[in-house]
Amino acid sequence: MSIQIQNISKSFGTFQALDNITIDIQTGELVALLGPSGSGKTSLLRIIAGLEAANQGAILFGEEDMTLINTKERKVGFVFQHYALFRHMTVFDNIAYGLKVRPRKTRPSKKEIEEKVYELLKLVKLEAFANRYPFHLSGGQRQRVALARALAVEPKVLLLDEPFGALDAKVRKELRRWLRKLHDDYQITSIFVTHDQEEALDVADRVVVMNEGKIEQIGTPEEVYENPISPFVYHFLGNVNLFKGRLHNGKLQHGSFEVDAPEFAGTENREAVGYVRPHDISIEREASPDAVAAKISYIHIVGAAVQIELIRKDEGDFLEVELTKEHFRSLNLKSGEDVYVKPKQLRVFIPEDYSI
Repeated sequence: MSIQIQNISKSFGTFQALDNITIDIQTGELVALLGPSGSGKTSLLRIIAGLEAANQGAILFGEEDMTLINTKERKVGFVFQHYALFRHMTVFDNIAYGLKVRPRKTRPSKKEIEEKVYELLKLVKLEAFANRYPFHLSGGQRQRVALARALAVEPKVLLLDEPFGALDAKVRKELRRWLRKLHDDYQITSIFVTHDQEEALDVADRVVVMNEGKIEQIGTPEEVYENPISPFVYHFLGNVNLFKGRLHNGKLQHGSFEVDAPEFAGTENREAVGYVRPHDISIEREASPDAVAAKISYIHIVGAAVQIELIRKDEGDFLEVELTKEHFRSLNLKSGEDVYVKPKQLRVFIPEDYSI
């Protein structure tokens, strides 16, 4: 089931929660709505579900306009952050609930409901927990029950609002892997809301980065991380180093530092900022025009990666560099050492072009 989100806007009093949002989601796609608190992602999810009404725009499932259709008739599965399980019901009865409350003419038989529930229990690997109550389960198990309950009614669309937000880091990672496999096996069009960048990049086919009710960028995890189209996306999707300067003849310059910015070949004497990820910076021992002098202030070895914090000699700004352990050892770097930091892949933005 494809989903078309067409020019959706939503206000709460004077607050503009969503501003002209348009997204086309393909059948079987898993899409993440990613952004900080207040970016509008949960409001958009609730509008897709029919739990909120948009001020303007349309929601289509396939070719069918769902904009004025109530939540029940949209046949969506909705999974909340805090599970929303019925405490007084067993795992079996929680999963069966949506089937049991159907109108008599569409309600499956008792045997069909039982077969469906055990099929889902097997899918979520909780066959042995059918007769337990939610308070007997771990957070990760409860979330899997919530997913099974949402799938029991065979929804056209699966919507998840911060599905792993209440879980610890290790369980979140396990459930992300499990959700990806579940989605691949089930092939149901799914949209999930998250503020966790790693979660979105790890699970989604495409990521919709939102900010202040607008879409900043839509793309595959690789596209939005490797090729951010705005300073906001750069900042939000991971650590970044800033190199400030002015543009002259297709170069970003600051003091003795100079680096190519060919996309601004015709731009003269404007303030600009270069953005670069920690892993796209090299550390040298020889000075060069495209490097800045810095002092190593802290070295942190984490698994196969080494994170190095430095202080620029010219401005006193902090820089962060990430090297492989092998490269770090070959350089034989020491805390307190004077070195030169060279950006290998710099993306330049003119700040005023992105100011609101």
